[in-house]
Amino acid sequence: MSVSPEVGQLIQAGGINTNYHDLGEANGKLPITFIHGSGPGVTSWANWRLVFPEVAKSYRVLGPDMLGFGFTERPEDVKYNLDTWVKHTLDFLDALGIEKTHLVGNSFGGALSVALAIHSPDRFERIVLMGAAGTKFQLTDGLDFAWGYTPSVENMKTLLDLFAYDRSLVNDELAQMRYEASVRPGIQEAYASMFPAPRQNGVDALASDEAAVRKIEHETLIIHGREDRILPMEASRRLFELIPNSQLHMFGKCGHWTQIEHNRRFINLILSFFNEHES
Repeated sequence: MSVSPEVGQLIQAGGINTNYHDLGEANGKLPITFIHGSGPGVTSWANWRLVFPEVAKSYRVLGPDMLGFGFTERPEDVKYNLDTWVKHTLDFLDALGIEKTHLVGNSFGGALSVALAIHSPDRFERIVLMGAAGTKFQLTDGLDFAWGYTPSVENMKTLLDLFAYDRSLVNDELAQMRYEASVRPGIQEAYASMFPAPRQNGVDALASDEAAVRKIEHETLIIHGREDRILPMEASRRLFELIPNSQLHMFGKCGHWTQIEHNRRFINLILSFFNEHES
């Protein structure tokens, strides 16, 4: 029986069996930690599989499945919230002996990256926020559908249609992979408990205090797809207004998955951004 490429290595992070990917070499540079989004069936590998191999040619790349997602343990008594995910991330870095890292956060992972920068600013250097939550915005129909997902291949195909501007980039093979991941034992139960209706509460719960966001001093690259139907581009504009040392890059003909829809441009953009720190 073949092992899914989504399964990487296991490490105990604060008592949580955590699945993660660890690629590339440090080469005297800070590692880059990638945090995935919150779509159903998500794993770090599913989110970043087209990015990891290229970035790992230059940097050590870390990609954990966050608590409650993917192949990471899901304790029955856990309360899913920003504080829990912040602690899990820091425990993960501690378990690997990582004192400082760059961050790349997609959607939910962007909200978590903002919270991490506020909570433990000295643990992080440069930050990339892609289609990021982390501010208050009006719940979109797309996000409501994603968080309210009930497992079926057809629902997953519909969701991928919402995620991508060009449906040809998110094929039926990806839909099948994400569907199968979403029906693994315990996954849907955990997922349904994270962002229950009314789901505007979920948006608000992922938002950091704006006064605290204004105090983030990290160099921050904010990326958003103009046609994003999951996270409105106004969310990234607001982060750009709030974070002093930030730059905003928008892609046209692009939905929620810049790293897939404009893969080469996304990789070039973030590598240029991180290389500035090393030069």
